[in-house]
Amino acid sequence: MDVSSVISPAGRAFLQLQLCSDVGPIRTRRLIDHFGSIDAVLGASMTELQRVEGIGPVISESIFKSRSNGAVEKEIDRAGECGLRILSYGDDDYPEPLRHIPDPPICLYIKGIWRPTDAVAVAIVGTRKCSQYGREQAIRFGEILARAGFTIVSGLARGIDGYAHRGAIRGGGRTIAVLGNGLPQIYPSEHEALADEIVACGSLISEIPLDVQPASENFPRRNRIIAGLSLGVVVVEAGRKSGALITARLANEYNREVFALPGRVDHPEQTAGVNKLIRDGAAKLVTCLEDVLDELGQVGQIMARDVGAASVQDDQTERASNIPIQNLSEDERLIFGLLREGVAEPDAFAHRTELNVSRVMATLTSLQLKGLVRQLPGTRFECRVPG
Repeated sequence: MDVSSVISPAGRAFLQLQLCSDVGPIRTRRLIDHFGSIDAVLGASMTELQRVEGIGPVISESIFKSRSNGAVEKEIDRAGECGLRILSYGDDDYPEPLRHIPDPPICLYIKGIWRPTDAVAVAIVGTRKCSQYGREQAIRFGEILARAGFTIVSGLARGIDGYAHRGAIRGGGRTIAVLGNGLPQIYPSEHEALADEIVACGSLISEIPLDVQPASENFPRRNRIIAGLSLGVVVVEAGRKSGALITARLANEYNREVFALPGRVDHPEQTAGVNKLIRDGAAKLVTCLEDVLDELGQVGQIMARDVGAASVQDDQTERASNIPIQNLSEDERLIFGLLREGVAEPDAFAHRTELNVSRVMATLTSLQLKGLVRQLPGTRFECRVPG
């Protein structure tokens, strides 16, 4: 097994800390802030460790013993056997949106491929016991948002989550499922085939060590990752105690947009929570794609331009040749100019400009809808028309 394909050298150190009991993201940040680096944390004595707030004798002993207990090597070997990659907070390709939440995961286990373009994401969540209406709307929004260029994030749960993933797949887009257990086990088991489809056009993600079984206490942790990965969260049906409300609350705390589809008042077990979000002003009422795009600021504005043209493929090249460059936005002209120079990858655009990857991807999507740009295999782009 090529270990470098599973985890980076920096990732080993972060994984060692993740596998220590009761450390977690908050204590990890305190430890690194105190000692200056992850290597300094792992090289500290038990006495030095206990000088950090929240690190008592039990946790300091766990960190100290992790140097020689072999847990890291066993976890890496197991990940390799399962075809997984482990990304750590210290890796350059760690999901950028998660760096900006208060408690980013120390490590993420990934099956499939995480792309920087997945930063342009919308989550769709809701009740496990959804109605026929909820099922239809989860599929509908998953499909239309995926067709508009968003990656769809959800939790692979029964009900709304599963249907949102299916909508994204039907729309030919990318989708990410965040699990609340170790990735070797798919939960619920009836979604094993769906999980395979997701891996083919996105990824399964979890911060939970590999052999940890599904447990209720892990799902709020899962929900914060769903919220953290997304520009906004769409709630489709949720009762008063639905876990989707936790995701919505976290999204508000992380300064993400929260959207909600209104539900029937005579079905409170499915809609009381989502209707309360709207009533209390904690979510914006949405009924269509445009309602979502309107609230996503510049990203939404870029992706909204000519979005209807995505369904018109035959005349794209002809239309593109007739679009005056002066009619493009400043961002579109900048990216289009770099495309003409041979720049092809989103990270390269971000490096050459002051735009972040999310804004780059939104601009590329707009240029694709106008027929000026096409996506090549992988995450590469080229001009459709002569410069």
